[in-house]
Amino acid sequence: MNLDAARETRRCTPELEALVHLFYEKLEDLGSCEEIQPGELTEPYRTLLDHDAHMTVTVEAHHGCEVAVNVLQTHRTDAHYSRKILLNRRRDGEVVQFGVVRLNLDYLGGEVRAEIEAQKVPLGRILIQHEVLRNVRLLSLWRIQPANDLCHLLGLAKPVECYGRTALIYCNGVPAVELLEIVVPEPVAASV
Repeated sequence: MNLDAARETRRCTPELEALVHLFYEKLEDLGSCEEIQPGELTEPYRTLLDHDAHMTVTVEAHHGCEVAVNVLQTHRTDAHYSRKILLNRRRDGEVVQFGVVRLNLDYLGGEVRAEIEAQKVPLGRILIQHEVLRNVRLLSLWRIQPANDLCHLLGLAKPVECYGRTALIYCNGVPAVELLEIVVPEPVAASV
């Protein structure tokens, strides 16, 4: 494989550690993560995570209301815009999801890029509203024992087993968005 091909592959492969290292020194600073199979997920986690759809749409359906994005931290390189986020229910502000997103902005139009960088609307909703042809591809499911920072962000008084996923969003046929998405354990953010 030539260097350019290797670089292109790296730019679109959502590896858990690479995503975590954007905002944490080591994986353990986020938590202890174990890759699991779909059959190891119980409800509601199977419905929330084991699919090829946008998490924005999925968590909104689960919680019965829209969610807002809370951007905690960003990181930029020449090729990527990354952010560490929380999704909160609009009706009561409760956190329902933690995420790390890395976008290759070269594959997104100027208006879409501007709205993403404005940090006011969840990514999935932006892509849907702008009718960006997209395909979400689930890559791995994870069982996570959260470390202190993740417990704090998810509103957990003590570490409680969490579940998440890594996924890739193809925009107009090109792998453009890498995702780590971790849902808040039930019943902490149980639907009402």
